[in-house]
Amino acid sequence: MKASELKEMSLQELNGRLKDLQDEQFNLNFQHATGQLENPMRLPQTRKDIARVLTVIRQKELAQA
Repeated sequence: MKASELKEMSLQELNGRLKDLQDEQFNLNFQHATGQLENPMRLPQTRKDIARVLTVIRQKELAQA
């Protein structure tokens, strides 16, 4: 997901997206630990997506203050 797409979302949508990504990361880590993960490149991609969402959330919080 691109940062430009995230900037168009509201804080509520971003928090929902963050929760979804964190759930996905948990499931990927679990699959990796049990040897069932098909695409290991999804782990770092999910981490980067979480970081992007957190960055945009912080930018919006600072803009409101």
